[in-house]
Amino acid sequence: MPHGLQVIAGWCWRLLVLGATIYVLFKLLARFQPVAVAVFLGLVIAALLRPLADRLSRVMKRPLAVVCAYVLCIVLIAGGFALTGYLVAGESGHVTHQFDTGIARLETWLEGSPFHMRPGALTGLQHKVTSFISSHRSTLIQSALSGATQLVEALTVIALGLFCSVFFVHSGERMWGWSRDQIPVDARGRWDRAGRAAWRAFAGYIRGIILVAGTNAILVGIALFVLRVPFAVPLAVLEFLAAFVPLIGSPFALAVASVVALAARGPVTALIVLALIVVIGQLEGHLLHPLIMSWAVRLHPVVVAISVIAGTIALGFVGAVVAVPFVSVAWAVIQAVRAPEPAAESRSP
Repeated sequence: MPHGLQVIAGWCWRLLVLGATIYVLFKLLARFQPVAVAVFLGLVIAALLRPLADRLSRVMKRPLAVVCAYVLCIVLIAGGFALTGYLVAGESGHVTHQFDTGIARLETWLEGSPFHMRPGALTGLQHKVTSFISSHRSTLIQSALSGATQLVEALTVIALGLFCSVFFVHSGERMWGWSRDQIPVDARGRWDRAGRAAWRAFAGYIRGIILVAGTNAILVGIALFVLRVPFAVPLAVLEFLAAFVPLIGSPFALAVASVVALAARGPVTALIVLALIVVIGQLEGHLLHPLIMSWAVRLHPVVVAISVIAGTIALGFVGAVVAVPFVSVAWAVIQAVRAPEPAAESRSP
């Protein structure tokens, strides 16, 4: 057999084994998706709170430091949601009148050039939506019950993730040391380097994406406030949460903001908000990500796009969220494993 054919055959069967392994892993993740999501959530919380707990443990006992870190995080999150709810409740009455006026203004604008829409088309659409809801009430109720079941599952996953995160923050180092000691002695050094590289990449990515999302939310909030778009703070919070889905999250949140601006402030303001999608997208892609993510694992934009699309195909929304950190961790592990052993380096001439 020619040598070239032997090399190609060797690569082919290795790629087949690798593809089969990845397929089995995806099947297992899909089968145990709630557990995997809970562990991922626990790792995210640990990446955010562990540095704070480490600093607090210098002046108090470790358990008390962990409790203080969680209490501070809960207070900040509860305060943010309380402020958002207060602002929504305070603007709701005024915004309802703005929406009514905005819809009437939008109808007048669509009836003119170049659209020439039939008068009363939006009113007819509203009646159609109302009749559809009335005729499909039972189906909508079943969908609501199904959504309630999914909500209970989501709350269970969140509770399990919080439970795991407490142990990750409190004694994650000891847990890692125990798992490292279960493998053969000869492989412990490489295993330890790979695991620590994976954690540095994951924690760096999570902290980096938090900074990127926070910066986007602040910029969006300021712009919407200057444009006098209602619900500026809730829309900024939506932008912060949507930024965790790379490439598609931020445009989706700004599209929602543009719809609100269209109904409340008119088409000109809505077009300005749409322009923000391009400006903030360029700012995020060419400035924020290179600067903030440079101390984590940097990935090429093509790799990020392919990862998000592949994750969405494989696991839906969850896959879109976890794809980029998964690829970052995998690349960090590959680099750590390929690096020479320190002992080997010391023996080399």
